[in-house]
Amino acid sequence: MNGGKAAFLAQRPVSRETLARLECYAALLEKWNGAINLVSKSTLAQLWTRHFLDSAQIFDLKPEGARSWADLGSGGGFPGLVIAILAAEAAPELRVTLVESDIRKATFLSTVARETGVQVEVRPERIEALAPLGADAVSARALAPLDDLLGYAARHLAPEGRAIFLKGAAHAQEIEEALAHWRFDVQKHPSKTDPKAVILSIGGLARV
Repeated sequence: MNGGKAAFLAQRPVSRETLARLECYAALLEKWNGAINLVSKSTLAQLWTRHFLDSAQIFDLKPEGARSWADLGSGGGFPGLVIAILAAEAAPELRVTLVESDIRKATFLSTVARETGVQVEVRPERIEALAPLGADAVSARALAPLDDLLGYAARHLAPEGRAIFLKGAAHAQEIEEALAHWRFDVQKHPSKTDPKAVILSIGGLARV
């Protein structure tokens, strides 16, 4: 299987319909990637593990009762578009918004949503200029330092919402630096795709 599909399915079994949607997404990403650089070309060979599985593990941390999810700086759709594809069957009540200011990438996201039949709202706007979304969950991957991400989350989260961020080996330092400006509770979850990485689930966010 191309791009580590077998490895993905071994760790994250999905229905035939969801698999077909992910396969459609993968084909479109490979088709568009040369023109607009959605992901590093060197990672295409590990697309299903490096990008799909990495994103799917975030969906598994969906806050209980969440009905709206905003993915910030979606780029090629990670994690937000994968979350929307999984939610189509597993959490059909979840409304997913993808925020991506690059018009070409936003067009790609809309194309994948249309071709896979997944309902998402694509907002081709800057995160800091977009009207507050009031989302129950906010996510981002490889977008900005945690201190900056918390500023975005404070703008777009509902009062009781949670921010869910993928972070690498320097996550402890980023948390320490963010605590100079923010008060929050944080839960750390080990990444399934990188032994040095974690997923941070953050709530109770307030400026110091």
